[in-house]
Amino acid sequence: MPINAFQRIFDFGSKKDDTKNVSSSDAIKRLSDVEEMLNKKQQHLESQIEEEKTTAIRCSKQGNKRGALMALKRKKKFEKTLLQLDGTLTTLETQREYLQNASTNMDVLHVMRQAASALKKTNQNLDVDQVHDLMDDLAEQHSVAEEIANAISSPIGSSDLYNDADLERELELLGEEEIKDDMMKIGPLPDVPIQTTTIKTNNQSEELRQLEAWAQ
Repeated sequence: MPINAFQRIFDFGSKKDDTKNVSSSDAIKRLSDVEEMLNKKQQHLESQIEEEKTTAIRCSKQGNKRGALMALKRKKKFEKTLLQLDGTLTTLETQREYLQNASTNMDVLHVMRQAASALKKTNQNLDVDQVHDLMDDLAEQHSVAEEIANAISSPIGSSDLYNDADLERELELLGEEEIKDDMMKIGPLPDVPIQTTTIKTNNQSEELRQLEAWAQ
């Protein structure tokens, strides 16, 4: 490959050295451009090799031995150039992959540095002892809040003000009053008829008199 092709892409012929100002993305793009150009050159060489091969066969059939040999020499020259070009493409491809990996690693490292810096800055505003103290304060306040909630939910007054015996007597009186109320609702009992009883008593008296008369 002519040296001026590399000069046009990488500016090797320029007096000013700008390699320090080339970014990774720019270098990767330049390598890709060179690969594209060399691939086109490779296709052209393959086409020339086929043409010289065809020429050599044609000249040989025509009895033009000199023409056939010249075509084979050109074919060999093109094949040598193609072989060198293949090596160059392999080198460029490897270099581009290394550069892409290095660029990716640099991006990852840059992000990790930013994350580490942000984490360090955040941790500067925190203290382990302060965190423990804060958690203790929160636990204490939760306990106080629970006690307040229990106090609010408890009934006003104390059950100790009432004696159990007094409560039992009051319950007994309430039961008696309930029974009286039920009796009042029932009303007075109806009178029992005594006619049958009177007749039965008269009959018994008559039988008793008869027995006494028989005994005399």
